[in-house]
Amino acid sequence: MGKMDINIKDALDHVRASTQELHKTISDAVAKREGATKADLEAFAQKAKSVAESAKSSISTQNEAVKKHLADAVTHLEATQKHAAESLKSSGKAFHNSIKQAVTDARASVEKISEAVAAKRSAESKKTPK
Repeated sequence: MGKMDINIKDALDHVRASTQELHKTISDAVAKREGATKADLEAFAQKAKSVAESAKSSISTQNEAVKKHLADAVTHLEATQKHAAESLKSSGKAFHNSIKQAVTDARASVEKISEAVAAKRSAESKKTPK
């Protein structure tokens, strides 16, 4: 294992931590009595875009199993961004549906990135002599 492998693991762990933070932030804002503000929604969309770009940039350096999970996570992150942006333009039931879908997609992206981390660790453990 060289330094590059450590950096890749760090990048993947960073993407996972960022995605978990995004999900927590959206969930917390939705749970507030007054709901998410326009600034919150704009921040969610921007954070989802940023995390998706980070995940995309690390895809090419991963094995096939990890690539698939990361690609799925990116799809969910892009959907999170889309739903957060849609919520800015809507109100009432449409607003709540958009936010609910953003939370669902953010949660799904966390799951896919966690699966990517697990796949990477599994591949690394098979390479390591016992």
